[in-house]
Amino acid sequence: MHALVIGAGAFGGWTALHMLRAGWKVTLVDAWGAGNSRASSGGETRVIRGSYGENGVYTQMVARSLPLWRENERRWGRQLLHANGALWMAAADDAWERASVKQLRTAGLRFEELDQKELKRRFPQVNFEGLPWAIHELDAGYLLARRACQTVVRGFQAENGSYVQQSAAPGTIARRAMDGVRLADGQVLKADHYVFAAGPWLGRMFPDVIGDRIRATRQEIFFFGNPAGDKRFEPEHLPTWVDNSPVRFYGIPGNEGRGFKIAEDTPGEAFDPTNGDRQVSEKGLASIREYLGFRFPALQDAPLVESRICQYEMSEDGNLIVDRHPLCDNAWLVGGGSGHGFKLGPALGEMVARVVMGKAKGEGMFQMERLKGSGTGGRPRK
Repeated sequence: MHALVIGAGAFGGWTALHMLRAGWKVTLVDAWGAGNSRASSGGETRVIRGSYGENGVYTQMVARSLPLWRENERRWGRQLLHANGALWMAAADDAWERASVKQLRTAGLRFEELDQKELKRRFPQVNFEGLPWAIHELDAGYLLARRACQTVVRGFQAENGSYVQQSAAPGTIARRAMDGVRLADGQVLKADHYVFAAGPWLGRMFPDVIGDRIRATRQEIFFFGNPAGDKRFEPEHLPTWVDNSPVRFYGIPGNEGRGFKIAEDTPGEAFDPTNGDRQVSEKGLASIREYLGFRFPALQDAPLVESRICQYEMSEDGNLIVDRHPLCDNAWLVGGGSGHGFKLGPALGEMVARVVMGKAKGEGMFQMERLKGSGTGGRPRK
């Protein structure tokens, strides 16, 4: 059997790799290349952690993804996961964190609960005002996003997978079957099954089926320089972190020398992932600096060393989409990472591969029938 996978990001790349290892012939197609700067899977780093409130489906997927990340790191001889831990800091309303603790325990993920006194002792470089306790996930941390996408594709090619770098458009559908995918150069590629994992472009590729059920939002990311010789904001002394206050921020220390990464985790305004302006705003920088000075006082005057615009590909409810095309038996639609999907790539790719190959049923909460196409942009608290 032959599968054609469109999109070499976190979802498409891992899906193609799992199908190839299952014995299928697989062709992987991407418009600008794995980990490119327009893609939702581009950029340098992503958080990996298992705290998801009551939503144990994602916690279980993280528990499956962690060993798959490590297994393939060993296979490829390249580090992709920095397991410096993840600190999920709870505000006064901690129902989300209490539910997360139960799900982490069920999934067998290692963690500890730290009260404010212990947090201050271990991490004196952080101002924990308004944060009475935190979940410290011991196996979590951050992933090297761009490197991971590129490494997956190289591994896929090394195992005799076929990779094509061109833009692609879905072919015609007749008698519940798609008849090929047309590339930008006019060539038509045909396969037995088609998997479209096109990230923020999925709605444009399928305007009648997906449309505004996935929308791209503009997200501003900042990197600040640590004080010279100050190791307190390096990953060996500070975990990856999420501040679950009413306005949520997250950050990744170190980033292999790129600086102290910090961003507000609120879906931004609508964004064109192909041609959108990727310069950060003065308003966004001012907001980040105000928060940085409050929560990490020693970095109040730290220089901005890098910034970038990325995008979330938001589904209406923030959950993933993994479903068969409603008018087509041999095409599958995969997306809706909603800012939290990257870490799940290995487990999601495994799931999609099994579903497409007829070895498993899809996860009910990922099916499109739950969506109404309103474009509201809500999501689970990630």
